[in-house]
Amino acid sequence: MVLFFRYLASGSSFNKLSYNYLIDASTIRKIVKRTCTEIWNILQPILMPEISDEGWLHISEQFYKNTHFPNIIGAINGKHIRIIQPQMTGSEFFNYKKFFSVVLMAWVDADYQFVYIDVGANGAAGDSSVFNNSNMGIKLRQNLLNISKDRTLPNDPNGKPMPFCLVADEAFGLSRHILRPFGKKTLTPIKKIYNQRKTTVRRMVECTFGILANKWRIFHRPIDVSIDFLNTIIKSCCVLHNFVRKRDGIDFTDTAYQCPLQSVNIEPHDRTISAVNTHIANVIHGYIFDI
Repeated sequence: MVLFFRYLASGSSFNKLSYNYLIDASTIRKIVKRTCTEIWNILQPILMPEISDEGWLHISEQFYKNTHFPNIIGAINGKHIRIIQPQMTGSEFFNYKKFFSVVLMAWVDADYQFVYIDVGANGAAGDSSVFNNSNMGIKLRQNLLNISKDRTLPNDPNGKPMPFCLVADEAFGLSRHILRPFGKKTLTPIKKIYNQRKTTVRRMVECTFGILANKWRIFHRPIDVSIDFLNTIIKSCCVLHNFVRKRDGIDFTDTAYQCPLQSVNIEPHDRTISAVNTHIANVIHGYIFDI
């Protein structure tokens, strides 16, 4: 387990760890791969389970409490994980940022935890197509995620019930359950307020990626393993991220919603819109000693 955590947390290569621990690099590779696989298989059902109707309502309440944006059940975005060009491949992994990568597509909640993830899409693919082709995207379109029924907005109790939605950036298409910002060319004061409020929600996923990368520094360098191995590494880091967040909670210094929004003036009138449970611990504890 020391080798496993050293590899993920420091970003050291297998060869460097081989010199440090006097263990063959191929052996270290096998240890890390097996441990990543077992951690994902054990913890994924506990830390990334299927969400019930009550669970979606709780996520929505947390978003409203933290961002004052109603009927939101998550923020989505893709993160490019830098890799060394895989052998026998062309330009399908070469992205618009001019490096080789695979995409981590993530759906996060207001507590900076992963709700659903999809890994392994090649870097040349766009975020919208990756999401649409992912298991979570397909289930969202087919209404298979047990999402709560439409609900009226808090300040409009007699209005039309509105669906629960995800917040995304302009790379995603607008749909019943996905909200994106208004285009910059057509912004009015009201639309500026909407975009600003939406940004407070969307940055939840950006902050989650930042916390993930700084906790597991393997993501600070190009990763030189096979694609299947890489996908296992990413998934294990994401589920361990949720484990740490549940155990430690949210630290005051890394909460995005502690930054107040400035008022936006509208003419002719001024307006301002206005711990991990014992079962999880025992699973980790028991698995460590089994290794």
